[in-house]
Amino acid sequence: MSLDDLLKQAEHLGQEAVDKAKDVVDDRGGTDALKTDAGEVKEALTGDGSLKDRATEALAAVKDPGAPGQDAPKAATPPPPPAQK
Repeated sequence: MSLDDLLKQAEHLGQEAVDKAKDVVDDRGGTDALKTDAGEVKEALTGDGSLKDRATEALAAVKDPGAPGQDAPKAATPPPPPAQK
C-alpha cells in the first residue's frame, strides 16, 4: 500500500467520523440543544450536593437532550422514495 493510498484511507475515515458526529448532534436536536445540554451538565457538576448527586443530575441532563421538560427531538425522517413511472 502506497503513501497516497494510506492518505486517502485516512481522509475517508476522518470524513466518516465527521459525518457520524454530525448525525449524533442532529439526533440530539442540533447545536442549540447540544449547547443547552452542555450548560445543564456544567450547572449540575458545579452545583451543590454530594458528588454522587451532582453526577446523577449531570447524567440525567445527558440522557434528556435539549432543555429540561422539552420533548425529545424527533429523528429526521428520510424523504419518501421518488414516484415510480
